Formats: sequence, C-alpha cells, structure tokens
Amino acid sequence: MDVLQKLFEQRFHTPATQIQPLQGELGGSGRMIIRLANDQVSAIGILYGVREENVAFLTFSRLFRKHGLPVPEIYAEDLDQGAYLEEDFGDTTLFEFLSKNREGEKIAPAAVEAYRKVVAVLPRFQIEAGRDLDYSVCYPRGSFDRQSIAWDLNYFKYYFLRLAGIAFNEQELEDDFDTLTNFLLSATHDYFMYRDFQSRNIMLCNEQPFFLDYQGGRKGALQYDVASLLYDAKADLPPELRQTLLDLYIRKLGDFVKIEREEFLHYFYAYVYVRILQALGAYGFRGFFERKAHFLQSVPYALRNVRWLLHNVKLPIALPTLMEAFNSMLASEKLQGLASEADNLTVRIMSFSFHRGMPKDEGGHGGGFVFDGRSLPNPGREERFKALTGKDAPVIEYLNQQDSVHQFLASVMSLVDASVNEYQRRGFKSLMVSFGCTGGQHRSVFLAEQVAKRLRGRNGVEAVVRHRELENPAQ
Repeated sequence: MDVLQKLFEQRFHTPATQIQPLQGELGGSGRMIIRLANDQVSAIGILYGVREENVAFLTFSRLFRKHGLPVPEIYAEDLDQGAYLEEDFGDTTLFEFLSKNREGEKIAPAAVEAYRKVVAVLPRFQIEAGRDLDYSVCYPRGSFDRQSIAWDLNYFKYYFLRLAGIAFNEQELEDDFDTLTNFLLSATHDYFMYRDFQSRNIMLCNEQPFFLDYQGGRKGALQYDVASLLYDAKADLPPELRQTLLDLYIRKLGDFVKIEREEFLHYFYAYVYVRILQALGAYGFRGFFERKAHFLQSVPYALRNVRWLLHNVKLPIALPTLMEAFNSMLASEKLQGLASEADNLTVRIMSFSFHRGMPKDEGGHGGGFVFDGRSLPNPGREERFKALTGKDAPVIEYLNQQDSVHQFLASVMSLVDASVNEYQRRGFKSLMVSFGCTGGQHRSVFLAEQVAKRLRGRNGVEAVVRHRELENPAQ
C-alpha cells in the first residue's frame, strides 16, 4: 500500500487522504485494486506480483491511447514493486448499468445504447490498434493458438466437468477437443484479441464506455471478443438483442477490413462455445475447487446459454461427446441445484472502516443499507481487546452485555427484514447491508456477523459476509 501512496504523491504533488480497497473476495484476478484520492484528484492503484502481465497492460494501454481509444491514462508505475496508478473512471460498470436498467428480458434504451457504443469501438482495438501492437509482450501466450485453446478446454474438463460429477469418455472428449481446436484455428486469426471483453471490464463515465483488463490480450480471431460480450453469462442478454448487436458489429468491421458475413458466422458459434467452456472452467475452479460459492451463481446463466445454443445452432463440425456432456450438464441434479440457488436473494453483508471510505456494492445494483456503529461502546479503546476482532468470543461477550447494542440491532433487523421481504416478493436477487465503525475491526465486524447469523435461517436467502478491513489491513 505504501508504494501506491508514494506514486500518488510523486505524480500529483499532494498526498492521498482517502484509501479505499475496491476488490475483495468477489474478484477472481488476484489483484489488489485500490482507489486513492484527495479533494483534488482520484486515481486507481493496482498491486499485482506478475511482472509480465503488468508490462503487457502498461504497453497495451499506451498504444491504445496513442490510437485515441478510451482506456485509462497510466499516471505512474513501479514494476519492481508490482505497482502502478491509472485513471479513475468511477464505479459504474456496463454490467451494473445493465442491471439497473432492465426488468427481466426488457432492457431500457439507455442500456441498449451503451452496448451499441461498446460494440462499435471493439473493431478499433482488434484491427486499428492491433496492427501496431507488439505481440512479444503478450502474456502468457502471444496468440490464441493450440496451446491456449488446450488450456481453456482442459480447464473446463478438469475443473467443471470432473468437479460437477459429469461422466464422459476421456479419449472421445479429447477427440472432440482436437476437432474443435482445428476448426477454430482455421479461421483467420491475425487480429488483436482482447480476451476478456465482458461487461464487468467496461466502465461507463458520462455515458461513454471506457475499457479495462486487456492484459491477457493476444493475437487471435475477431469472433472471440464479440462472443465474450454477447454471451457474458450473468449479463443474460436476450437473443434478439444479441443478434442486433452482432449485426452492428459485423457492419462496423466493414469500416476496417473486407468481411464476408457468411464466413464470419461460419466460425462464430464455435467461438461462442469455446468462450463458454473457458468461463465454466473458471466458475468451477473458483466455486467447486476454491469453494467460493458466489462464482457458482453464474453457472445457471452459462447453462441457459448452452441450452439456447443446442436448440438454435448447428455447428459445421461434429462434436458428439461434447454435446453429450452438455446434455448431461443440463440434466444434472447437482447443477440444477445451483439454478435453484441462483433464484435466492443474496444479502451481501460488509464491515468496514469509515476512515478507508464507503464500500462499493459488488452485486451490481447499488444502494442498500449503510449503518454507522460508531455510537456504540468501542471495545478497541480497551487494551485487552485491541488485538482481537468482532469475531472473537471476548469481544462478542462484551458487546452482548451492552443494552445499546441490542437496541441498535433490533432497529437494524426491523429495517433489513422489511426490505428482505419486499425484495423476495418482487424477485430481486441482491441486497447489500454494510456496517461501519472507526477501525472496521470490532463493532462493525460483530454487527455484520450477528445480522448474517439471523438471516441464514431464512428460506430463499443467502447471506455472504465480507470484512473489508480484516482482509486488507492498513499498512
């Protein structure tokens, strides 16, 4: 953390007075993402230990900005410390904007227009900037080649199929993987492939899109990135909108290269499939293997995409064993159970320190409750509690002895219960309840744990607790 504060002060000649971690256990990248700000300026700090990936991001960022593409300015860097500062585009991702501007299949015109703008910019990354890109800095591979594809397919096989208990013939599945790989590589693949072109990696600021997280980019086919965007699992775009955006994308490609629509579509759905397999592998690794249950919430949406493809698309190649595995996935009781869990209301409960800024709702909907626990007796003022947290028995006992704490919790639960009832009635999927105190160590942690304990007994409610300052202690 100190290195980011130093970079901030060197770049802006003024210290950061607010430091706010932006990504905790819900993130899957391993990066620490931190907002540093004062009354005049704000920046995003990144701490990440993989030098090659940092070099790729910084190199690509500078090239994209040279081409006038909407990506963050790099303010400062210290590669030896795995740290850099970049431009801050605010808090609204395309996914969050979509979530706030839809009712089921009905998506508001503002969200459709945001997607149209995103699709229109994509060919500029792939073709215009891609012509000048130094692919030698790509990490871990310079192209989406046979090795890259094998990694993704095996990720799916071992971390999703195996862990979900889906039976398959290994040799026959490998034969299908070979067939699919050969077909994918027969498409023209001399363009920049963004690799993770999805709604959470696109920010909206002043109604314009800005793009992040292209450090995994490499040379590849045009079809992959638009497939990633349109079949982004939890975005769950309606088929009609997908088709409209795909048609727009193909037209925009024509401004840069001569494109044969039929040839593009000949390969397109194979790239949709391989992107879905990659995503399922990631959900399986994070969810089944690492036991981070929230990643499994995306599985039902990915399976919905698989079901639509099976009923509406015929590939130019035969993949009988893979298709059999898909049908087994759709019939799996274990995976159907995940679909049932996806219908639950997820209440995200967070403790935090007011000194380090307000929490961000990572559920994609904004809002929720923020309760201030600083009026309650503070265990942190007593020496015997200083090394403990609100999860430790002595602190819990101390706070349980305070009448004011019970009155506070009773008021909180009255409000939260009313919202939970209404959210369930209306079919909402996410509510955030946050508790702040001075240090984010005692009172807020205790309150978050108590509310989670009470909500976990309710049908149709999943309580997910996160203690921000315990995860990322101040340095």
